[in-house]
Amino acid sequence: MTEPAPHLLIVDDDERIRDLLRKFLIRQGFLVSVARDAGHARRVLAGLDFDLIVMDVMMPGESGLDLTRVLRETSSTPILLLTAKGETTDRIEGLEAGADDYLPKPFEPRELLLRINAILRRMPEPEPEEKQPKIVQMGPTRYDIERGELSRGGLPVKLTATEVQLMRIFAENLRQAISRTRLVEELGRDDGQAQERAVDVQITRLRRKIESDPKQPRYLQTVRGEGYMLSPD
Repeated sequence: MTEPAPHLLIVDDDERIRDLLRKFLIRQGFLVSVARDAGHARRVLAGLDFDLIVMDVMMPGESGLDLTRVLRETSSTPILLLTAKGETTDRIEGLEAGADDYLPKPFEPRELLLRINAILRRMPEPEPEEKQPKIVQMGPTRYDIERGELSRGGLPVKLTATEVQLMRIFAENLRQAISRTRLVEELGRDDGQAQERAVDVQITRLRRKIESDPKQPRYLQTVRGEGYMLSPD
């Protein structure tokens, strides 16, 4: 699957610069949004996530430095500051505010592109989503999700077709309460109280195969007013 293009936010009060940068960066394959000042940027950031912010320092009202300091209190999104000031002290001030890089004006668009790509390369890879466990452990009882097999003390425990379906549903929603109505729907049964009572019976039978003491279940729990929940070790 193709990775989505990085989404950049350009914040500059100069409409001509905003438009030039937007067009140039779009041609380089980026998704680009723009904001005309710090207040506008705040509103855009409230509704969208970005991979990098390119922001002018000298803007009317709240400066790029001020907004950088505020954003750093809650956000780790990379920030590249643009400014007409190129003195070392100005660059240090920008970096101390939390910027990742600092590019003095005027600059060549290609240099901006190199800086942006360098920052994005330094960003850590996103953590992989936590994988669903393949084995659900419940004391001496183990359930193999991929095989749909239950064992207790190393010995296989025979499950009915309905019990296999119930275990699949619970294993896909570990530690989440599932209502009897939803279980009826997931099992492909007709609606009605009779079917919900039938689910209660199936749960009772399944507990006998999972729990050491089915009358005081530890793993396949009843959640008052919500339904049932599988809470493994």
